[in-house]
Amino acid sequence: MKSLAERVCLRLRIIGMNKAELAWQFEKEGMKCSRSMMSQYLNGKYPSDPAKLEQRLERWLEETEEIEADRRKENPKQVEKFIQQIEKQFAELASGEEPDSENGLEEAAPRLGQKPEVFESDDYINVVGICNLCQQQRGNAVVVGRSGYGKTYSLKQYARLPRVIYIECNESMSCRDLVRRIEKQLGLPKRYGTNDERLEEIIDFFNINQGYLMIVDEADKLINKYTIKKIELLRTIIDSASVGMVLAGELSLEAHLATYDERFANRMDFAYRLHGLTKEEIKRYLDGWTIEEAAIEVLIDRAKNSKNGCFRLFDRTMNNIIRIMQEKNKSVITEKVIGEASAMMML
Repeated sequence: MKSLAERVCLRLRIIGMNKAELAWQFEKEGMKCSRSMMSQYLNGKYPSDPAKLEQRLERWLEETEEIEADRRKENPKQVEKFIQQIEKQFAELASGEEPDSENGLEEAAPRLGQKPEVFESDDYINVVGICNLCQQQRGNAVVVGRSGYGKTYSLKQYARLPRVIYIECNESMSCRDLVRRIEKQLGLPKRYGTNDERLEEIIDFFNINQGYLMIVDEADKLINKYTIKKIELLRTIIDSASVGMVLAGELSLEAHLATYDERFANRMDFAYRLHGLTKEEIKRYLDGWTIEEAAIEVLIDRAKNSKNGCFRLFDRTMNNIIRIMQEKNKSVITEKVIGEASAMMML
């Protein structure tokens, strides 16, 4: 009887699935199972007790029986070729030989993966969750994080929803500029009255049209030791209007609020500080790509190193990697490819 590892390898080859996808499927179910763990087991090099993994693999074989049967009917010659390849590979393993690299136990064919349209990291989920909470409960929150951690991207994704307005601030903005930005986002006509008159109209709008969330990004640029008028303007909206508000910015925003406008800080119901991508999240992002183990570590460092590591740098690196691989018709991410991609960037 064929071993479990051999049956799993054959099933993967027949249904067109790779080890990373299988490992990720198990991880989503709450089982600790990385791509490297799966690869070690299927190559007969698993160092720990494989009982739990083997039980789940047996169930997976049962779950995918019908899919394999369909593939056998669709292309019996191709399936027969896969059977011969897998039998040869395991015969070589049993004899102590290294498997033929062309038909090794890795994926049948290297593939050029795809970037996820929206990567739901822990930071992304928490930022979106806080925005939703503030909108539903008319709450107020502060979201802070280092530049490049994905703060603005997450907020802009949420701002695509109905009854959400997004304001991006800058250091040159005056109170009048801020009021006009809010009016423009709400679709209010341009007014020429005083800031107080225009602010009253904005407050009336929110009280009549309830259920809005106001996201103020780069809010740290509105407050400094010389003036807090712009942040006080936002506090007036919080106190008088039926609207939720999320203030976001660099880590200094928390300190600025506590130092220069304690009354505003006391009105915050929630607070979240982005921590950046974890090692596990980076590996999940790379699921579906054919990538050397050493290259994975380089990309993890690109996203996590203490000097300039962040999601933005990691994402820009991936953009260049994809460009190079498409131009050179490559399908495996190697350290050399990452080096070429890095040479195109200012790190």
